[in-house]
Amino acid sequence: MTTLLIGTDKGAYALHSDDRDRWEAGKPRFPGWRVTAFGTAPDGTHLAATASNWYGATISRSPDLEAWEEIEDGPAYDAASGRKLKQIWTFHVTGDATVLAGVDEAGLFRSSDNGVSWDPVPGLNDHESRPGWQGGGGGLCAHHVLSDGDRVWVGISSVGLFRSDDGGASFGRFDQGVTPVSTAAEGADMDGWCVHGLVADPADADRIWRQDHMGMYRTINGGESWERIENGLPSGFGFAIRRDHATGRLFNAPIDKPENRTPVDGRFGVYTSDDDGDSWHVAGTGWPDDPGYGIVLRGAMTTDDKDPLGVYVGTTSGEVWGSADGGGEWRRLPGTYPRILTVAAFAD
Repeated sequence: MTTLLIGTDKGAYALHSDDRDRWEAGKPRFPGWRVTAFGTAPDGTHLAATASNWYGATISRSPDLEAWEEIEDGPAYDAASGRKLKQIWTFHVTGDATVLAGVDEAGLFRSSDNGVSWDPVPGLNDHESRPGWQGGGGGLCAHHVLSDGDRVWVGISSVGLFRSDDGGASFGRFDQGVTPVSTAAEGADMDGWCVHGLVADPADADRIWRQDHMGMYRTINGGESWERIENGLPSGFGFAIRRDHATGRLFNAPIDKPENRTPVDGRFGVYTSDDDGDSWHVAGTGWPDDPGYGIVLRGAMTTDDKDPLGVYVGTTSGEVWGSADGGGEWRRLPGTYPRILTVAAFAD
């Protein structure tokens, strides 16, 4: 069984399939809440992040993706900090079974008990450069986290990429070679970079691909330096990037220039690379001939890690597209949803 959870501006929705060909809708979850991230804790418990303009950001846990219970001790800033936790953007499990949550207002929290309780990570949250941090169009958000042993990478919009080599005790900044999106604000000593997406090779954690506001990039040295890799892409701008770790195939959803934010020429589709990002082309067949103007946000592309790979994307126009053969043939899955923020696949 494969279950897709679709997080939107107005609740979460589920699609279930035994063969990834015929899909059936499940019951809605979290009605009225903005659903911003899904994850799975080391003990197999599932996590969901929700947010409300009135009630703030919360985390719920579930043993089966059906029954959810909100935790009592979620991530929270100390009142004296003057920061407000508006949204949880991502969950990431490290090799030592710690769950990390990246949040808006930008920061990092950790849980050592499978998401039941959370503590701040001062090395990032109180970083010396914080007075100069500036938010992007989506806010001041820490939205992508990677890890390898004691190393932790965090992408923040519109600040840049941070890396810790000591388990989060301290962080440096790693943006050399990436075009900045803004010049240093008063009181800051560095320009601003707007990371949109990160994905790493689990067999070589130093090899990271970065969808940035200012283009598509790759590093082979853990972020020490970056090179632009846009050959074949109709635009270097976009949000979502994923990788099939079995084959190395990359997936990306290009978007027209930042001031437009629709698919280039109204041609919705996913692009792929089979050569480490050196070149890109349209992923497979099945994309609509009619113009389409929904885009894929940074959390709305996922894979199910089956063989062959299932790849799924949700759009701001409420459509979900999927491929059950590693990106060869695509089709629209059942349903039209509110604006889709995140998509996650869970396979039994």
